[in-house]
Amino acid sequence: MSDLTGVSDHKIWRVLDTYIELAKIDEDYSNISTIGMDETSIAKGHDYITLFVDLEERKTLHISAGKDHKTVVDFVEVLEAKQGDRNAIKQVSCDMSPAFIKGVKENMPEAEITFDKFHIIKLINEAVDQVRREEGSYTPILKGNRYIFLKNESNLTAKQKTIKEELSMAKLNLKSIRAMQIREAFQQVYVAESTEQFEGLLNNWYYWATHSQLAPIIKVAKTIKRHWDGIVSWKKSQINNGILEGLNSVLQAAKRKARGYKMQHFKTIAYLLTGKLDFSKINANCLPT
Repeated sequence: MSDLTGVSDHKIWRVLDTYIELAKIDEDYSNISTIGMDETSIAKGHDYITLFVDLEERKTLHISAGKDHKTVVDFVEVLEAKQGDRNAIKQVSCDMSPAFIKGVKENMPEAEITFDKFHIIKLINEAVDQVRREEGSYTPILKGNRYIFLKNESNLTAKQKTIKEELSMAKLNLKSIRAMQIREAFQQVYVAESTEQFEGLLNNWYYWATHSQLAPIIKVAKTIKRHWDGIVSWKKSQINNGILEGLNSVLQAAKRKARGYKMQHFKTIAYLLTGKLDFSKINANCLPT
């Protein structure tokens, strides 16, 4: 941008920062009741931020440095400074981070937590992959077939489906196949038609998982048991962090193009791309994002 305009980077960032801050002044959070929250990194492995998103309006509300429970304190302060009410937040979608759970329970007392199903399935996939790696160390037939165990059936190629059928032969009795089938059964819980059916299927799944004799699967099943209510609540709330993940992917793409932003610059870009801010109130020549 600096090369195209002949304006220094410093001045461009100063203008962007100013416009973002001015546009955010008039933001009204009085109607917000359903939010999603998730952490992302500015640089690989460190410098985390937590995004708070209005799941109904599909926009970023707030970005807080870090990923501990204090990020929720920070969000609530901003929420109430913009006519919002912590007690009006009725639904929160997040992962099973103890810090997020603590932050929500202490600062949004009326909110029911729904644990994001994509994060849960990711945990189960990690357990499946651990079983595959352990078994693969002494079972050559598994070599090179990692994604067969992690992808959904609909996403497999014809060749991968054939290999999956061959590996599923009963006489092989592969632990990796059993782990994969347990993962697929968990995903089927989410097609339940009622809360009662959902919990019944989840109970059946839990029994199977904990009696699978597969240590990684048993471990993740016990994690799910500890977070049972927040998983079952999905059937009532039907919310997830899919929208937030989409916004996050936009930010990660921008970060890659810029070869990494500093914290403040990353926040500015995040609000610019995903905040749906109305800059026309500041400059009539600007359009809302």
